[in-house]
Amino acid sequence: MHPFDRAIRLVLPMGAVAVMATVLSVGWFTQPDRFARGYAPEQPLPFSHQLHAGTLRIQCLYCHSGAERSRHAGVPSTTTCMDCHKVTKTDRPAIQQLTRLHNEGKPLAWNRVHTLPDHVFFDHRPHVKAGVACQTCHGEVQTMQVLTREMGMRMANCLACHRDPHQALPKGSKITKAAEHCAACHR
Repeated sequence: MHPFDRAIRLVLPMGAVAVMATVLSVGWFTQPDRFARGYAPEQPLPFSHQLHAGTLRIQCLYCHSGAERSRHAGVPSTTTCMDCHKVTKTDRPAIQQLTRLHNEGKPLAWNRVHTLPDHVFFDHRPHVKAGVACQTCHGEVQTMQVLTREMGMRMANCLACHRDPHQALPKGSKITKAAEHCAACHR
């Protein structure tokens, strides 16, 4: 047996496994918090989805109307908030701050809870059009006092649904599979 046979048969494969484990570990553990499950950044104003979407039953698309006509669902403008808050709860400090921003024509700088890495392309429109409930990805927001990310923004979650979308789609949907090719999301 040649002295290099041992290196080729044992050391090189072990080295390759070690390098692969290091790369995967660094990728996993250095993922920013904003992509992780349970992320709930502090917001400039208190806002309860439990009250608005739960108790008051305001539909997601009323405030996040961009989901029907844009890649991004977006956050509501102060004008949308003021549709109700011109007359509702006007004595609350948070509503007074909202009113001031609206009157000054300034946007409310919400901190995004659901974000994806820059290399990922996502479009809300086909999901809304297919009838995928917002709760499928965003969790039961109507029960959340503070909005928290319920699903990790990892590729495996998206692929699981794209490969078997029957649980996310309304009964009777004719869609049996969604795009799985790389260019569908990585552009």
